[in-house]
Formats: sequence, structure tokens, C-alpha cells
Amino acid sequence: MSRAVSIVLAGLALTLVALMFDTAPLFVPGLAFTLLGLAAPAFVWLGSRHARVTRALDQRRVLEDEPLEASIVVERAWFGLGSGEVLEPLAPAPVPLPRRGTHDVVRVVLRFGRRGRLMLDPPSLIVRDPLDLASREVRGTGPRSELLVLPRTSAVELLEEPGGTEGPVGAVLRSELPAAVEIDGLRPYRTGTPASRIHWPAVARGRGLLERRLRAEADTRPLIVLDARSAEEGHLDAAVRAAASLVLELARTGGCGLLLPGDRRPTSIDSSLAAWPALHARLALVTDTSSPPVMTAARIRLGAVFYVAAQPLDRLPPAADGIARGAAALVLPATLDGPAGANGRPVGARFAVAGCLGYVMRARASGRRRARPTAAAAGGSAA
Repeated sequence: MSRAVSIVLAGLALTLVALMFDTAPLFVPGLAFTLLGLAAPAFVWLGSRHARVTRALDQRRVLEDEPLEASIVVERAWFGLGSGEVLEPLAPAPVPLPRRGTHDVVRVVLRFGRRGRLMLDPPSLIVRDPLDLASREVRGTGPRSELLVLPRTSAVELLEEPGGTEGPVGAVLRSELPAAVEIDGLRPYRTGTPASRIHWPAVARGRGLLERRLRAEADTRPLIVLDARSAEEGHLDAAVRAAASLVLELARTGGCGLLLPGDRRPTSIDSSLAAWPALHARLALVTDTSSPPVMTAARIRLGAVFYVAAQPLDRLPPAADGIARGAAALVLPATLDGPAGANGRPVGARFAVAGCLGYVMRARASGRRRARPTAAAAGGSAA
């Protein structure tokens, strides 16, 4: 209202000067300025009295950096607003309002650079008179809108293919997988058992036809573990995007498991991706934590283990190393230093995903062979 007040004061000053010095020509501009300054706020008040502004979102979930269209509906009095603009809290600048009709729909395209849950305040409407002397803000009606920004995903880029052109990231680690699986003793031969599982030394000793029994509690599906301990939000966001991308990549090729911070058991997702929407939403809400992943309930993994961390690590944590029997990879943001290999030599990254680099740490042998006792250890003497 400052401009309108200034116009009114100017008009009153001219009128006063005209009365003091008996100057008739000053009465006309003085009276005009005074009436104009009083009419502008009245026009704005009448125009905004019946004005309403609401927002409608096309969807409640959106990926990072993807466009989201919002429809802002403006209703106003029959004689219009004169001029105005819409203040959208998420828009970088006010949106001009066209001067037409009593019902306008303004479409705004929004983008969000970071994941998470957002509570959006209703938009506001700024009503002005044609000369822009007075203005009034009309706050939007309705409750606050809730929007969930999901972490974006990207394809896995193979940096060093171990002799193949397979696309899934599992192919990167396939050369690191053990040649056999965990053995849990012997049992009588069953018809249809592959010959590779027959225990031929037992047959040679005359013990009959026996087959190797596989350890039942082992899981051959890959496991992605997300370690949300981080000192910088950028590192945590990169780790979350990498974990989401790995889940999609591995789930489409047979399924995988995802262990999120605070969970005691991994969540399984198969090739149908039925569990993916819920997991994607949970990844959007992951925050920095001071506790490492809880891996006590995780089963021994014959499949690859992908440990995605948001802080610098030079090796797998003991808990992750303890459940891995197949290949294991450490995935770190590209801005962090990678782990060092034997004798301090740097380890080359094998794949890149969503701003992170993956390093294959080691492949543990599938079966633990006990060392044969020597004669001295057995209490004998060597000749």
C-alpha cells in the first residue's frame, strides 16, 4: 500500500497548497491524486475478496530431476483482478496471471534435485490494481500437499569386463564366484542327482553311492547392503542412488535382497518387481545414521554381496565379510578414495553406477578344506 499512500499524500499536499496560495489549477491534480490513491486499495480489496487459489498435482511421487506438472486454479470476481501473479513456493519466480475470465488454470513445471518427503504449502495469489499502486496477498486454500521425491536410478557401466559382454552387473563378479557351493556333509544317493555331486572317493572306498549335500541355509541371490553412515549429504545421496540402481539391475536378472539401515533381515525382490515401489519409497527416506547395518540375521550368501557405503572404507566390514562366501564388492561414491589392494597397490574399479564406483574385494573359496595333520601333530614321528 506504500505507493497508494504516497499518491494520497501527494494529492492532499497539492490541495493544501492550492488552498494556502489560492491556486485553482492545483485543485484538479490534487483531487485526482487523492481519489486515485483511495480507489486503488478499494479496487484491490474488491478484486481479492472472492479470489481463490488451489493447487492440483498430477502425481504424488516423482523421481529426482524429473519434471512434475502442477495445475494452479485461480478463481476471481466477475470484474477480474486487474493484474496479479501466483506465488508457488517451489517455483523459482512468481508466475504472471493472465487477465481473462473468472477462472484460470496456470500450469507450472517443477523439478526436485534431492530425494525425500516434501510438505508443500498452498500457493498464494498477489492481486494488484492496473496501475500497480496497491496489492494484496491471498493465501491458497486446502491442506498442505505431500510429495515424495524418489532417488533416480541409472544403468550400471562396466569398466573392466572379465572376458564377456554380459550387461547385468552380476557378470562383473561372475568370474569371482566360487567353482562349487557350500557342502554340508554326505547323504545316500537319490535318483536324478547330477553326477557332479556324487562323492566318488566314498564309492572307491566301498561305502556305496553317496552324494554331497548342499548347505540349505545358504542363499545364491545377490545381496545389496546400504551403509548410511555419512558425514556429507551428497555422499549419502550417491550411495542411495547406487543401491537403488543395483537393486533394479539385479532384480531383473533373477532377484536379489536389499538390507536397509535399521532392518534386521534383508527384503527380497524378484524379477516381477512387485516389491520395488515400496523399497523405492523407503530408499527415498533413508537418513544419515551413526549405526552400522544390522547383519546378524543375514544368512550365509553364496551369491555376490554388494556393500554400498557413504563413507570412505578400505575393506569390507567384518559383519559383511562374515556372510559372504561368493564374490564381494565395495561400492563407494566416486568422490571418495577407493580401497587399496595387496601391498598398498590401488584396486581398480570394476563398474560404475549412479556416481559411485564398485571394487571387487575378493572371492572366498566355496568349501573350507581342513588341513591334513602332520605326523608331528598326530603324535607320530617322521622317518
